[in-house]
Amino acid sequence: MGEVKDVITVRVKYGDLEQTFAGSVNDVWVSVNKFFSEVIPVFDVARKVTLTVDLAELIDDAKGVVAIAPEGPEVLVPKEKLTDSEALQFYLLGAYIAYRLGKRSTDAMTKEELQAKLGKTSKITGTRLGELVKEGSVAKTEDGNYRITTVAVKRLQDELKAIKTEIW
Repeated sequence: MGEVKDVITVRVKYGDLEQTFAGSVNDVWVSVNKFFSEVIPVFDVARKVTLTVDLAELIDDAKGVVAIAPEGPEVLVPKEKLTDSEALQFYLLGAYIAYRLGKRSTDAMTKEELQAKLGKTSKITGTRLGELVKEGSVAKTEDGNYRITTVAVKRLQDELKAIKTEIW
């Protein structure tokens, strides 16, 4: 009769990655160490270059500039103090926040919605949106709507922090 070896099972969860190791104590020990030495540093490096937005921090930074109303995103800054492009980005930022909070079914807005919010002609709105798409601040969705890009969210957030620092 053959010798029965003890089998050990170890489950490691790190962020979204989950790995289970099973086998002899020695084999599992080697596998777990390899996992820690090879995989985790890669994820740590990836995390450093992955652009993410802290929603709670963004909401705090946008307070007083963007609001989420039942009718949709609103910009609280007087329109005269903003360029058309800034206003469009703030409306789209409001849609982004509302979507992340579950108050909208999408983070995108139609050109018509944006035109009504901006209070400008279709041509002016379309031109400004085209410029924002070209510079990478806004993306056009497959169905022809517009959403703010993550890099633009981060830039706006940094600008809002700078403005609040100057004021306070």
